[in-house]
Order: sequence, then C-alpha cells, then structure tokens
Amino acid sequence: MNLLELDRVHVVHRISSASLFGHDNVYALTDANLVLNPGETVGVVGESGCGKSTLAKVIVGLQRPTAGTVRYRGTSLWDQSSPSGVQGACPRPGSGARPQKIQNTAARARDFGRDVGMIFQDPATALNRRLAVAKIIRDPLDVHRVGTQAERADRVRELMGLVGLPDSVADAVPGQLSGGQRQRVAIARALALRPSLLVADEPTSALDVSVRAQILNLLIELREQLGLAMVFVSHDIQTVRKMSDRIVTMYLGRVAEEAPATELPGSARHPYTRALFSATPSLLHTVKPIVLTGPVPSATAPPSGCNFHTRCPKATDDCALELPPLSAASAGHTYRCIHPELNEASIS
Repeated sequence: MNLLELDRVHVVHRISSASLFGHDNVYALTDANLVLNPGETVGVVGESGCGKSTLAKVIVGLQRPTAGTVRYRGTSLWDQSSPSGVQGACPRPGSGARPQKIQNTAARARDFGRDVGMIFQDPATALNRRLAVAKIIRDPLDVHRVGTQAERADRVRELMGLVGLPDSVADAVPGQLSGGQRQRVAIARALALRPSLLVADEPTSALDVSVRAQILNLLIELREQLGLAMVFVSHDIQTVRKMSDRIVTMYLGRVAEEAPATELPGSARHPYTRALFSATPSLLHTVKPIVLTGPVPSATAPPSGCNFHTRCPKATDDCALELPPLSAASAGHTYRCIHPELNEASIS
C-alpha cells in the first residue's frame, strides 16, 4: 500500500486585486499528483514561487486543498464536499477536480498528525525563542500525552543524542545556539512522535555553507536508521538529487517532470529540468548554461497551454494552445512537453 497519495490536488488562494472591490485567484498548486512509498525519499525542486512549499504544507495537513484527494495509508483525509470557510477558491473550469472538506479535525490531528513530522526552512523562526531546548523537543509528547513525565524526559534525552546535541544545551534557549544546533533541535522535535513520514522544507537554506553538509548527512543517517519516508523540498537540484530516490520538478504550480534520481540529469526530458541542472556549477564537466529569458509569469494569470512556454528556448506557437499531455520516458519517468529533450546531456 502507498504511504501517501495526492490525486489531482489544487490549491487556489483568493486575494484582493488592484481594483477597489475586485479579487484575484492565485493558482498556487494545480493538478498535482504524487505517490510516496514507505521508506522512499521524493525530492521536490523548482524556483521560488513554483509551489514547492504549498505542496509540502498540503502533505502535512497545514494547507487545505481547494480540490482533489489526499490519502494517507489508503485513507482519504478529506470529504468530497464543499469546504467551509473557503469562498471563491476553486479549480479552473474543466479541471475535473472536486472541492474537499475536512473529515474530522481531532481525528486527523490524532492519527495523521502524529505520523507526520515537518522541518521548516528557518529554525530561528520555527522554534519558540522563549522555551528551553528540552521543552521544545518534549512539546509534541506533551500535546499528544505520550507516556509518563519520566518517559518523556527519557525520550528527550534519546532524541538529543540521536541528532547529535550535547546534554549541556538542554536548558539553553534557541538564541544561545548556532544555526546548525537550532536545526538539530527542529529535527529532534519533528521525530519526537516516531513519524513514518518526514517533510523537510528547504531545511538548509538558512544555514551557513559550512554546516549544510552536516545537516544533510544527518537526515540521510536518520532516514536509513529509522526507515523514514521523506519529502525533501529545495531549490538546489543537485542537493535534491543527492538526497532523493525520485525527483519532482515544479514550475508555476504544476509538476513539469517526475523521474528517478538516477536518470537525471542525463535523461531529463523537460527543458526546465535541464535548465535547472545547467545552472548548477560542476567541477567535472564544463556546462553551457541554458538561459531563461523574461520574468516568471504571475500565478494569478498563468499562461495558456504549457505554462513554461513564455520562457522556454524551445517553445513554438503550438505550446500556447493546450496543456501538453503527460508522456512517459520510462517506468516512473513522466513529463509534460511537446518538444522534449531527447538526447543525452553532458550535464552531471
């Protein structure tokens, strides 16, 4: 059984427009499909504003989908009825997706919330600066009333050792720690309830270069030691390739390509995936960057057809007519492009 499945998930936000009484829809996530198996790591990559963080929030239940289906261990987290409190947020006509309504908030928090942990981008803002480290790590155990007070204290010490934090920082507050130590605290907190799924949203982007590798290696060790499934979100495609079994490339709220990490970058089919890899420096190969011209279109008015065609170096008039069909390059490797890259690239 799949651990997690997203089926045609949409997230649309309604915001005030420049006009006095008007409103605009922001298409943050459009027709997203994702399957995650137990123990597997899926990397999500793309530029800022492409929908990566929205996808991560949908996975952990922090963002209510406007439409589509989210299943965890085969159980749907949402009813197929209109969501209360959401007005005007709907998928585009003809999408085939239906609105959703949360089934039971308490049950979802109890059953699903305990089984999913999240590491946020900036540990300086993700941690309560007034609480001691031990209290921050113990907080999920207190909320879910796991074990006795003594058992919770033992679990906190176990978690600190697991992530490489010395006992001496137990009574320290986040402001007294380094950036790397704060992120270790955030990781320990995310693991407190022994989740099966860990979602890491840009977990190293706020850290110094010198400690990024330490945190990435820690996540790899924890994944293997604890048998965790992981969704790893980043704008750095080379880091994503190192961390992941499969890679999902996103552009302007849509999944452009999904492929096994071992097939990238050489077998990448979508020009956007190739462009992301070409922008990454390589010590082994001289790579000519693929230059994307023009600004990223607005998420309130996505381009027709392929939403990448306004910046794609291979675009033709046909690209603007309709959304390219989902094509398969190999088992587990899909993309949306009518002018795919077909030759092996020298990027690595």
